[in-house]
Amino acid sequence: MLIIGIAGGTGSGKTTVARSVIDRLGQDKVTFISQDNYYKDQPHLSMPEREALNYDHPLVFDNDLLIQHLNCLKMGLPARAPVYDFTVHARSAVDTVELKANNIVILEGLHVLSDENLRSLLDIKVFVDTDPDVRVLRRVLRDIEERGRTIQSIHKQYLNSVKPMHEAFIEPSKKYADLILPEGGQNEVGIQLLSVLTEKYLTN
Repeated sequence: MLIIGIAGGTGSGKTTVARSVIDRLGQDKVTFISQDNYYKDQPHLSMPEREALNYDHPLVFDNDLLIQHLNCLKMGLPARAPVYDFTVHARSAVDTVELKANNIVILEGLHVLSDENLRSLLDIKVFVDTDPDVRVLRRVLRDIEERGRTIQSIHKQYLNSVKPMHEAFIEPSKKYADLILPEGGQNEVGIQLLSVLTEKYLTN
């Protein structure tokens, strides 16, 4: 099994890169995992308390569960990933995502390269490097359209957690990358290169 980790800042185009590679390889050959689904569940907290959490810090992720699932896949066993609902800041009580033990696994998320234990399971480490102004605009649109946020809450969260956590953890994790893709999903050459490297593994 080949595990590809794709990291980068918010709105950098990580998911677009992952989906582009999957489209080239064939969806039946690749298992896609979003680190976003592995936010820690906090049912003991009230909604205001959950809203106040720093969702851009690496410790807010349940990497122990994620690592457990990756190890299951490496052994040829399926797993069921949680589904995180950002509108209520909690895991779904009923929905999960089936993870199949394919030859190729693509893991995408903010802190895929920040955690040493998680990083050690990755065969190819990718960092998507996109200009901050582009990332901010993408985040604003996503949070309004998909997560029901107000522009005021997005502004506050960006200044209080998104920007400082990017500078403290995400940007430094770039040094662990095997491949850096400037401009994310717009980088056709980089995506093609990553796809070719992966295809070579499939044929060996």
